[in-house]
Amino acid sequence: MTHQEKIPGLGELSLVVLDPKRDAELVHGWVTEPRASFWGMGSYSVDDVREIYEFVDGLATHHAYLIMLDDAPVGLFQTYQPEADPVGERYAVRPGDVGMHLLLAPGNRPPRGLTAGVGSALVRFLFSDPTRQRVVVEPDVRNQRALERLEREGFTFGDEVDMPDKRARLAFLTRERFESDQPVPV
Repeated sequence: MTHQEKIPGLGELSLVVLDPKRDAELVHGWVTEPRASFWGMGSYSVDDVREIYEFVDGLATHHAYLIMLDDAPVGLFQTYQPEADPVGERYAVRPGDVGMHLLLAPGNRPPRGLTAGVGSALVRFLFSDPTRQRVVVEPDVRNQRALERLEREGFTFGDEVDMPDKRARLAFLTRERFESDQPVPV
């Protein structure tokens, strides 16, 4: 287990390093759902998903985790060093930048406050490393729900950029902004 945190009203969140062989079928079920269309893996097979995460698992700059809530898997979380990712070619990477991707897959009835609670916990995890000063994300420009959520969570928007597989909107959350907006969990 990489990180554990009690989220009031939701339960115990833990991050577990994704095991491509063990978790490919589970993740495949999530990334091929219509609501996960912006993840870009809708037509992938279980073997394709396994191969992608075996590749990610072999990188020192990119990491994938299962998000567990009270020991039940509820999502996929990925982190990366922007300078080692295509996004790093599209903006001026600063020392202390860390990138993230988040896909929540809580089933038909997600608990109220899941996205905000999990999102804040994941950013706390990222900022637990004192060298990290800013979170970078690049959602698809068509993903209005994600853009609205990022704005509510204190991200500031940068340029629209062309990524290999999408037109994206850069967004940034500084450690200072996050810590001023977020209560420290008890």
